[in-house]
Amino acid sequence: MTVNFLLVGNGAREHAIAKSLCKSPDVRLFACMSAKNPGIANLCQTSKGEFKIGNIENGREIAKWAKDKKIALAFPSPDAVLAAGVADELKKARIRICAPLKAAARVEWDKNFLRHLMVKYKIEGCPKYKHFTDEKGIDEFIDQLKEVAVKPVGLTGGKGVSVSGFQLKNSQEAKAYAKELLAKKTGGSGGVVIEEKLLGEEFTLMAFCDGKTMSGMRTVQDHKRAFEDDLGPNTGGMGAYCDNNHILPFLKQEDYDKSFDIMHRIMEALERESGEKYVGVMYGQFMATHGGVSVIEINARFGDPEAMNALAVLKTPLLDIFNAMADGTLADVKMEREAATTVVKYVVPEGYPNKAVEPFPIGIDYACLKKSGAEIFFASVDERDGQIFSGMSRAIAVLGKGASIAQAQVVAEEGCGCIFGRLWHRRDIGTPNLVQKRIEHMQKIRREH
Repeated sequence: MTVNFLLVGNGAREHAIAKSLCKSPDVRLFACMSAKNPGIANLCQTSKGEFKIGNIENGREIAKWAKDKKIALAFPSPDAVLAAGVADELKKARIRICAPLKAAARVEWDKNFLRHLMVKYKIEGCPKYKHFTDEKGIDEFIDQLKEVAVKPVGLTGGKGVSVSGFQLKNSQEAKAYAKELLAKKTGGSGGVVIEEKLLGEEFTLMAFCDGKTMSGMRTVQDHKRAFEDDLGPNTGGMGAYCDNNHILPFLKQEDYDKSFDIMHRIMEALERESGEKYVGVMYGQFMATHGGVSVIEINARFGDPEAMNALAVLKTPLLDIFNAMADGTLADVKMEREAATTVVKYVVPEGYPNKAVEPFPIGIDYACLKKSGAEIFFASVDERDGQIFSGMSRAIAVLGKGASIAQAQVVAEEGCGCIFGRLWHRRDIGTPNLVQKRIEHMQKIRREH
């Protein structure tokens, strides 16, 4: 039976979701996009679906279009789309959804809400923190903690957080940055959260959720810093890797188990708080520290680039998983994955992440890509008259698969060499030297504490 499936969003993450969905021959893909992602558009065409370009945060318009197209199941994907209540409008239109409603997605678009939830329900992994809506008390709290992470409460595309010792040189810069966020209302008018700085190694755990059952994916490590050797400003993510089992080389099984337990408890707490079951993907960003796992943030969607890593090795049809999430039958789905590692590298326009150069044509040698074995996923690009143009953010994600992280890295690197234009990327993601650096850093953290 053919299923009319609606995907909302047009980044590389959504391209990966669309590609995974279309492995099922009975999917007819429909997509609402803010710009024409050529990969998603092609999948809509080949599956005999349609796509629509417009405001992807206009839930009423999307729901009306979905009703007209007889959509059976929908997945609104990006954070801003969930925060705008698009899933809520689809549900009102009696369209099945496998993504969280706005009240549950608040766990991402309101960082203070997440911390409040963790404290209220005594969920482990919460760092010391305070929420500020004005400047009163900021200086004293930063002086008390000494080293901090300063976060806008609302959404900033993964670029609003600054941390002592990285973007912030000292406590004076931390105080100034917190006050600047308040003055500019960065991320909205919700204020700023100041937390203790966590020492360790970051990692991501994503999970499928149906409100009762949670099924964890592999852990992935994203690379937020723009430049090689983890230098430069934060980005939306320059690339990521995962190993051929469910934990990363620097993690222990207990780190995975604790992270999963924290996410499961947050899923349950969200239902108690909002009255709605959490249905969708949950994406936990964690720090492995000497004292165990701490929560950096919880998001209500797939990670980007982490989605490419996780979906590339998924053997169980994504359509089956999404249907089970919507129906509350996830416990009946057997999750199968390839025994492969993956490395993703983003090629980005010159000037990114500060101010990218004006849009330019991007050339792709598809014969070269085929020879390399790499896959590509279109992100911030637009297609006009058959020509792909860059946007102002990450352009194309390049995925390599292999028997080891080192092998997958070589495939991804070769794939990056098949894309042309005023582009650059981090060459060190997934290299043996950088992975070993992560392992040694975690060993040192555990040894010294």
